[in-house]
Amino acid sequence: MQNARDIFTYKPYWPARLLPAPVLPMTRAEMDELGWDSCDVIIVTGDAYVDHPSFGMAVIGRALEAQGFRVGIIAQPDWRSVADFEKLGKPNLFFGITAGNMDSMVNRYTADRKIRSNDAYTPGGEGGKRPDHSVTVYAQRCREAYADSPVIIGGIEASLRRIAHYDYWQDKVRRSVLFDSKADLLIYGNAERQIIDIAHRLAKGAKIDQLTDIRGTAVVRNGLPAEWVEIDSTHIDMPGTITPHPNPYAEQTTACETTATNTAKVVRFEHRPLKHDRSKTAIRLPDYDAVKSDPVLYAHASRVFHLETNPGNARVIVQRHGDRDIWINPPPIPLTTKELDRVFELPYTRVPHPAYGESKIPAYEMIRFSINIMRGCFGGCTFCSITEHEGRIIQSRSQESILAEIETIRDKVPGFTGVISDLGGPTANMYRLACKDEKIESACRRLSCVFPDICSNLNTDHQPLIDLYRKARALPGIKKILIGSGLRYDLAVKSPEYVKELVTHHVGGYLKIAPEHTEAAPLSKMMKPGMGAYDQFKQLFEKFSKEAGKEQYLIPYFIAAHPGTTDEDMLQLALWLKRHGFRADQVQTFLPSPMALATAMYYSGKNPLRKVSSTSETVTTAKGLRQRRLHKAFLRYHDPENWPLLRKALQQMGRADLIGNSKHQLIPTWQPKGTGVQSTGHKQGGKTRPFMTKHTVLPELASPGKQKIPRSANKRTPRKS
Repeated sequence: MQNARDIFTYKPYWPARLLPAPVLPMTRAEMDELGWDSCDVIIVTGDAYVDHPSFGMAVIGRALEAQGFRVGIIAQPDWRSVADFEKLGKPNLFFGITAGNMDSMVNRYTADRKIRSNDAYTPGGEGGKRPDHSVTVYAQRCREAYADSPVIIGGIEASLRRIAHYDYWQDKVRRSVLFDSKADLLIYGNAERQIIDIAHRLAKGAKIDQLTDIRGTAVVRNGLPAEWVEIDSTHIDMPGTITPHPNPYAEQTTACETTATNTAKVVRFEHRPLKHDRSKTAIRLPDYDAVKSDPVLYAHASRVFHLETNPGNARVIVQRHGDRDIWINPPPIPLTTKELDRVFELPYTRVPHPAYGESKIPAYEMIRFSINIMRGCFGGCTFCSITEHEGRIIQSRSQESILAEIETIRDKVPGFTGVISDLGGPTANMYRLACKDEKIESACRRLSCVFPDICSNLNTDHQPLIDLYRKARALPGIKKILIGSGLRYDLAVKSPEYVKELVTHHVGGYLKIAPEHTEAAPLSKMMKPGMGAYDQFKQLFEKFSKEAGKEQYLIPYFIAAHPGTTDEDMLQLALWLKRHGFRADQVQTFLPSPMALATAMYYSGKNPLRKVSSTSETVTTAKGLRQRRLHKAFLRYHDPENWPLLRKALQQMGRADLIGNSKHQLIPTWQPKGTGVQSTGHKQGGKTRPFMTKHTVLPELASPGKQKIPRSANKRTPRKS
């Protein structure tokens, strides 16, 4: 894989002598106290400003500050007028726009498209402090405030909307957010490397429209440069017979004809070896109008897009929107351990901005004593945004940096009682895991390193993580270290020693894992392992819990209404839950997030994990509100509010034998007084667990109904995978 410049080797910009700021300013008065006449960069965010490395605005702000740039924060502005966007004045370099740690639409709406009453990233958990499609709205207001200031968008919302994408809330395909927002440039993925390069170039006098070659960015262009080769995506992944994944070492198939389009070569394929410079090659996806009107082409475009996400071999992707192209450069080179350490060691106060006073910000309360030890995820779960945003290559911090952060929390964070709530990340146990060979890693085009089986080239050694756990809990003043991130149990069973270490020392009475389903059909569409891996892990968990003399429980999570799931699949899952004594209190209904592979299945009815055509595999999906509620009701079979709906469904399915008062039957014939009385759209018990992304912090709990569980199980730690 290519090397990239260390982000901390740039010559600091001249205001470095005025920095660092005790806290990044949110008002002109704070700027005056710092002796600033202006800000070089102003970050506009949909979240309350918390100066902590789990909050994107703080990471980017402090990273830019370390380069010598003066950074101001406009947090949760009133978008109904331009006034809040003018309060820090005009930035010398650019506005940086983010919706926050969550997509604004996921933050504001449930899977049933109902508006949420709360917002974990707002003081007091108050809802309604950000607009729909926040990135677009904020960018437009910045343009109104200062028309000639460059506007750069980023964060999870912009990242997942960088190409034409299906919008679940409007039930249509929208164009790239770069067009809707009218921003100058889009950053996707973790942004430190890109934003630092951009800031230094602009500071040296470059114009924003000249910054077209930065990895991890997207820009609008009119055609391709003359020296570039353009390849039609349908000739890379020709719709037709389903075939295995291509050999990553094989040459691309070949050109027999070229035509001129926008001064670039368009390559047509036969079956002869083709030699071309990948660094000067662009893959043209079907244009916006095509994918908007043809679900099969949408699924095809999604498949090709995801095959071009490895920083080691990805090519530029272009997609026509009207008379202009969205130009998406290859993903950024992952940060090295040294760089990542420096990012996490920047001078964060680790508390909310003083302007919030005594108000509690729920997201901060959940992560204030947790530590992120790595980035990225190679699981490739089709419903998840982590891989699309952060990439598949794991970026790990050093043990020394992590241990130093634990000591910082111990010594400086108010209210610390000796318990670290999490040492994790997108996945708890991918720390330091990587491909055994960098050349293979750079050439690989697999969508997942662990599906359908764990790749033989993947190093699954958990010893570095075991060593970290042991060193962390040995630090003076540390009473307990819990693991709250999602655990990849199919990897964990490869290291029984790790499971023993985890179960013996780092489980607070219960451990949450996510099989997501029990049936093979939906699991294959999720790219999740079968229940055999769950059973293996459960055996190890129970064995080591017994050896440690501890009463501990596994808490499994499941998804309702995921593409590929039938009513029968949900029935079998409900029977599994009852057989094992689980009663899910809070459950997740599949929410089609922009750009996810599962969303392509939901919208198109096709499977983009294989070649796509009008006659290829059809994916069954629960789309109607009644069927989605039914699938959720199966997960909460024990709730009397769901029994009328389930009785009717079981009768229609020919499974009336499961209605009765015996233990082997799913629901009883009787109905408690005052429950299940609504004839349509009846009340659904429990809460919906929204689509999760990195740093998502929302309460959720699934607890075994017939098992005794500790009081601590009522306290939910963030699930990051």
